[in-house]
Amino acid sequence: MKGRILVINTGSTSSKLGFFDSGEKLFETNLTHSAEEVEKYESVLDQRQMRLDAITGFLSEKGVDLESIDIIMARGGLITPIRTGVYEVDQNMCDALLEAKEGVHACNLSGLLGVDMAALVNKARSEKGLPEDCHAYIADAPMADEMIPEVKVGGLPELPRRTLFHALNSRAMVRRYAHGVGKTGNEVTAVVAHMGGGSSVSLHRNGQVIDVNDSLGGDGPISPERAGSVPAFPLVEKCFCGKWNMAQIKKRLVGRGGAVAYFGTNDFRVLTARAEQGDAEVEMFIKGYCMSFIKYIAAVSAVVCGKVDAIILTGGIAYSSMITDYISEHVKFIAPVYVYPGENEVDSLAENGYGVLSGEFEVKHYYPDHF
Repeated sequence: MKGRILVINTGSTSSKLGFFDSGEKLFETNLTHSAEEVEKYESVLDQRQMRLDAITGFLSEKGVDLESIDIIMARGGLITPIRTGVYEVDQNMCDALLEAKEGVHACNLSGLLGVDMAALVNKARSEKGLPEDCHAYIADAPMADEMIPEVKVGGLPELPRRTLFHALNSRAMVRRYAHGVGKTGNEVTAVVAHMGGGSSVSLHRNGQVIDVNDSLGGDGPISPERAGSVPAFPLVEKCFCGKWNMAQIKKRLVGRGGAVAYFGTNDFRVLTARAEQGDAEVEMFIKGYCMSFIKYIAAVSAVVCGKVDAIILTGGIAYSSMITDYISEHVKFIAPVYVYPGENEVDSLAENGYGVLSGEFEVKHYYPDHF
């Protein structure tokens, strides 16, 4: 694998960077932005120049010559649902990221910063008499939508099921499994349970994600700070009881739900330690957390009549054998279970970048009216 790739993955208070040369990761770092620094800006999108300065400053400290960078790989943002794959960050995409019609999120900054960095790289190349051919790309955006029509049908026509999930890591883990058994991602059917800050269960068939939950919108398994699917009538009663406004209800579902609602922490390392020490209440919650994944794994497996090659458990919480063992025991009757812990987003973006450089991956273009 030839080429130098800069990876940008922005979070709410951090900018994660990875730098790769000929397939080797030279460094990965997490540039943290203090609460004081972040609070200066009304919107996360207003932090664009501040974060760009932090990135270029760090690269300068590391002695990275900008003209040596071949491409920029950025985390996908919340844009009109598109197919999975690699997309160039062009003007249409920048406009959509800035408009934030699908929501304002720190991930929207990644593509914008990718374009900014590509411009700086090309300026440096021009000054050295080199071709100005550095471009920015995203891969497997979180709102990637390849769901088959029948799984989108909800109980109300105005409320169809929608997708928002960990597309980047989930697809990379399917490729990892497929490579291990001598196949490609287009030749396997797999269920991926991503267990991290958010929770998603996705069904992959022939290279497409044909069913998945909306991991941010109140659909799916429990997560450390998200409630997942909850009973509708009691939720409606809470909405109209006069105690909470819309923002507070949404925060209860995403941000102060899940483990935070029960125990005031989103750290599953703390919770599993308490369970191991005999805390019965925590142990029961962890079983319930696992069971919410088990039922979703079984449900999406039924979409393909149970013809699943592998069930993959991934995400940061997959480091806990207590959790992965419990889930595996309940779903192994469907298919063999593979555990690939960690988020793997930086490495996954680099993998897609080398696919672009080698010509293995097709580069797509974003159109606002794609769907």
